[in-house]
Amino acid sequence: MKKKIIALLLMLSIAISGCGSPNNTPESTSAPENASEDNSESLSAETTNAGDAEEQKAISAFEEITVIDNGECTVKITDIDSGNLFGYTLKAYLENKSPDKTYMFSVSNAAINGVQCDPFFATEVAAGKKSNNDISFTNENDIGEFTDIEISFRVYDSNDWTADAVAEETVHVYPYGEENATKFVREAQSTDNIIIDNEYVTVIVTGYDPDSVWGYTVNLFLVNKSDKEVMFSVDEASVNGYMVDPFYASSVMPGKCAFSSISWSDSSLAENGITDVGEIEFLFRAYDCNEFMADDFAKEVITLAP
Repeated sequence: MKKKIIALLLMLSIAISGCGSPNNTPESTSAPENASEDNSESLSAETTNAGDAEEQKAISAFEEITVIDNGECTVKITDIDSGNLFGYTLKAYLENKSPDKTYMFSVSNAAINGVQCDPFFATEVAAGKKSNNDISFTNENDIGEFTDIEISFRVYDSNDWTADAVAEETVHVYPYGEENATKFVREAQSTDNIIIDNEYVTVIVTGYDPDSVWGYTVNLFLVNKSDKEVMFSVDEASVNGYMVDPFYASSVMPGKCAFSSISWSDSSLAENGITDVGEIEFLFRAYDCNEFMADDFAKEVITLAP
């Protein structure tokens, strides 16, 4: 039930805010040092002690980060709210300096401790106006304390999607200091089914959820070991021998990992008289998201027996 509530909240968020373009190659920027040498020692202690008091003390030392500041717009991270109702939240200040254009401020890519995620953030700011906004992340997959928050911002003309972006920038936010940033490592489970594993990608089936809000679901863990943005997709899918398309595709940025899922709607299964899923078969592909003529990183017919 918790998953369904979160999913419905996310869908509502998308409907309200709209969505941004996913294509960008932002320049990486590191957050400035957060405190003095004395403060750094206290931040280190807070990393080893995960209690609420220590976490709040670390966050209270947060210093505002200017991510973008040019002739067209400004983006700043002004604070952290780890106890927000909608999840771990960054407070953002947005400013549109254009005299006549409405700009869309969006998060095109994001990762927590190296795990790709999506805060579903995009908001319009009218010409000459400012806005204070929340960028919120859920921790549904329990990836631990948020020690490295990587966000790629894209700002563009809301009424002309063919125009070049007026700003693209990536920032790292280190709540406990950069020296205490950690990278998520998923522990292998006895129930894991590694369906693809080569020098470029790893794909693991971590379980099945017949009662997901999205329908019958196969849960995946994806690892992109390459220096390219990789698109993972499913074609020619069948369930119990009947062709049923889940319309699945998920991209993962270079060097990142991601939790993902392939889902078949209840109605699509019912139309084919499927009440119990016994066999799933599909062609699974992993390929360069930005170079369709390149060789696939993986292309295999996968058969699952839930």
